[in-house]
Amino acid sequence: MTGMGVEAGAQVARSRALAVLRIRSRALAVALLPAAVAVVLLAGGSTGHLVGGTWDLARWITSVAALVVLLAAAAVALVVARARPAMSPTVPIAEESALDLYHLVRDLADRLGVPAPSAIALTPDCDSWLEDRTHPANAPPPPEGRDEISGVRGLRPVFQGQRRRAAATASPVLVIGSPFLWWMRVAELRAVLAPVVAGTGPSANPDIAAARRFVRGLDAAVAVAAAHRRDPVSRAALAGVGWVVRLLLRSCRVHASEMERGVAAAAAERAQAVDYGLRIVAQEQVGLAYAGWDRLLTRVALPAWRMGRWPARLDAGVVAALTELSRRDRLAEGFTSRLGERPACDLLEEPGLVDEAASLLAARLFHGGPAEPGPDWAPVDWQEYPEEVVDRKWRMDAARLHRVLDALDARGVHRASAPARQNPDAPTLSRVMNHLTTPQPPAAATTAAVPTAAETAAETAKDEYADEYGSGAGDEYGDGDGDDERVGSERGEALAAGLSAEVAREEEAAAPVNGQQAPAGLTGQGPDTALWDEGSLPLFPLQPPRTGRELLADHVTAMVCCAAMDTAGAMPGLDWLDGPSLLLNGERAADLGPKVLTLIETGDPAPLDAWLRTTGVRPEKPVRLV
Repeated sequence: MTGMGVEAGAQVARSRALAVLRIRSRALAVALLPAAVAVVLLAGGSTGHLVGGTWDLARWITSVAALVVLLAAAAVALVVARARPAMSPTVPIAEESALDLYHLVRDLADRLGVPAPSAIALTPDCDSWLEDRTHPANAPPPPEGRDEISGVRGLRPVFQGQRRRAAATASPVLVIGSPFLWWMRVAELRAVLAPVVAGTGPSANPDIAAARRFVRGLDAAVAVAAAHRRDPVSRAALAGVGWVVRLLLRSCRVHASEMERGVAAAAAERAQAVDYGLRIVAQEQVGLAYAGWDRLLTRVALPAWRMGRWPARLDAGVVAALTELSRRDRLAEGFTSRLGERPACDLLEEPGLVDEAASLLAARLFHGGPAEPGPDWAPVDWQEYPEEVVDRKWRMDAARLHRVLDALDARGVHRASAPARQNPDAPTLSRVMNHLTTPQPPAAATTAAVPTAAETAAETAKDEYADEYGSGAGDEYGDGDGDDERVGSERGEALAAGLSAEVAREEEAAAPVNGQQAPAGLTGQGPDTALWDEGSLPLFPLQPPRTGRELLADHVTAMVCCAAMDTAGAMPGLDWLDGPSLLLNGERAADLGPKVLTLIETGDPAPLDAWLRTTGVRPEKPVRLV
């Protein structure tokens, strides 16, 4: 039954591949048809059969039309042939740096009866696939004396595809999700990779390979045609090329989709003969690794990336995060027993170096940044994370919060009262809480209250921020867009708007300017450089822009944490699942967030005041900023 399933899927894939190739042949025939008619007319004239004024005019018209069509077809064919298909940014793994991993993959291919992949690469994602990189432009030889592992310590990750000497090989590259290597055991990884490796079989079929090359060429040509060109002539020419290739691509769409479904069905059927029972268990680990990876990126890595630091051991962090999850969740109690088995990362000769390269690539893909470490883009180890990231992040946010408060005070929005001996502009938590506290109206106050001078000044300040940084700043961060995004008072809304504008200005100043030279290590993709150029990073942003209320909550929380560290002996900490955390007497302060939200949403400081008294934090004391 398995053999029949494999054969049926392969037959479907081959038939659809032939359909794609027939479309290519028809397009060629249409391009040659005017030339064939012109040849017939010219031959008839030379033999004396088709003579006369009408036939002479027909010969001129068809000859000119044939020349124009042939030139247009040649231009389309040239663009399709020279367009470089987009390759996934990966960390290539040389065979000498992962002998055991290559042996596992080749042994798996032998058991499946398919060709082995030509190379192995890692991606900072929870997925695995085969990628054809046989296009000559995608595989230049590696530079002299440069290893192929990574982009750290003089080694850089490859964004153009695997740089291998055997560029013309027919076997695709096996791309493996890097979190799999650290969380999965060796047997689990082999079971998960079996259906993927089985896909190399159809890739050896000449018809399927030719159909895939044709479709990839059309797809790359569409990207070339869509690229911005200042020259009107080239823009018009590329517009015509784009129309033709999009027409061909639409004609091939259904057949190409069915071809790939047939390939996937044949690979899945073939893989059932290898580790089928273990694969069911391994798929559970795939889902778990994805959940841990997503949590680690959004809660732990993203705060570090935003301040110019990138955790250098993200894959090792996945193991720590999932181990912590197994400790907290009673449904995951059995997961820790797996940790006694051999992890798949042991198949690498230098797992730490590979992890560092994958971590840098993840930072580039999901957040953006230079291709290599530098003064403002430095790696950080997990042991240094609380001090180098958490403490610094809180103090930077607290400093930003007080800068915006200073600007609002200068505009007369609100000036917090302070004892005579204390500077009212000192960086204290009391100043922030007084600003956000909603004044209680007297008992005899009327329901239709007249806006106070402070509230009027707050609206003026918000308008001034919008004028200075653009009216889209408030919309981008959701400030004032509905009741769910509003904060508790006009002064709070002005503070949130000021923080949004300040963050937007800092991000704009840090963003690379279009047209600047890309950092070393990120070379172009040929005609379709716009697919992976510096202006398009990050390619896969993790989160949408934060709303004004979220920014205000983050900054007030940072101010509370700074006050706790400076006056109550608290310490910065790292929670593998929730990111930066405040440690009081060695225990995580998990009840702080709701109290901060109550302050900014309702203007009621009582819950936060009670928490401060309980923990011994003195809000009137100045805190250290950066």
